[in-house]
Amino acid sequence: MSTPPVIEVRNVSKHFTRRLDLLKRAARRLGAKVKQRVVRAVDDVTLVVHEGEAVGLVGESGCGKSTLGRIVAGIDTPTTGEVLFRGDRLIPDGGAVARRAALNVQMIFQDPLDSLNPRHRMGRIVGEGASYHRVVEPGDLDQHVDKVLGQVGLDPSMKPRFPHQFSGGQRQRIGIARALAVNPEVIVCDESVASLDVSIQAQIINLFMRLRHDLGLAYLFISHDIGVVRHIADRVVVMYLGRIVEEGPMRALFDDPNHPYTQALLREVPRLDNRRVQFNTIVGEIPSPLDPPSGCHFHPRCPHAMERCRVETPRLREIDTGHRSACHLNDVSPS
Repeated sequence: MSTPPVIEVRNVSKHFTRRLDLLKRAARRLGAKVKQRVVRAVDDVTLVVHEGEAVGLVGESGCGKSTLGRIVAGIDTPTTGEVLFRGDRLIPDGGAVARRAALNVQMIFQDPLDSLNPRHRMGRIVGEGASYHRVVEPGDLDQHVDKVLGQVGLDPSMKPRFPHQFSGGQRQRIGIARALAVNPEVIVCDESVASLDVSIQAQIINLFMRLRHDLGLAYLFISHDIGVVRHIADRVVVMYLGRIVEEGPMRALFDDPNHPYTQALLREVPRLDNRRVQFNTIVGEIPSPLDPPSGCHFHPRCPHAMERCRVETPRLREIDTGHRSACHLNDVSPS
């Protein structure tokens, strides 16, 4: 019997209902056809993360990747679908499985200054989760915190300091240490290097890679920058307006992208051998998730759009071993 993935997301959707204002509620009482508007932040997403694997989740801002990350981490509850940890369904009921997952799946956020309590000292921030969940005995907590700080490259002598007394890169290392303190198996990184300088980004990415090697961690690495994901991911998942449009092994997806949206994202990544190429942004604005286009969500911006793209949602299907894409062009026979 094969080992189940460490994380499995099955047909997960997340909808947010926009409440009607006072005027619209009054109009509805008078008989006007006014409906509540629904944001489909995540729309029928299925993906897996295997033990020790790094999966990159990429797409423009507003595509739903952060919402999906929060669902995987157990912070948000899906509207439909389910998330499994090692084959066990995660139900936010406070039961044994939910408590186990709460420790084994940790999240690192984009802005460490906002995600760290400004009134707590570093030692308390890092050790609080381990103390609350009894990961170590109370008498061993200080030694445990020192060990974790050493793993992320911070001096334990700085434990009495507050978050504002650290640089941005150091604060992000504190966030990583806080996640590691409860001995997780999976870490969800939500734009974890986006707010850092390029040189500091490289240091944090190298830290993630070293921790993965030393601790056997699995990552769901969320980023709008597909170039950053290239340095850490084994497999890449591309999202657009709440849907997965392409996924595959990192090398295959970068060398031979199939979906027009993925191709457009990769054209925006600067390369040393393309110094004379003029880089252009993707044509048009990303549509509002309150009113997404029919059919393929990307068709208003796609240079290859057909009539079928406007009316029929493409199915995510395998085009090569481990490589899937949701594009009607894959059904068109070459002339």
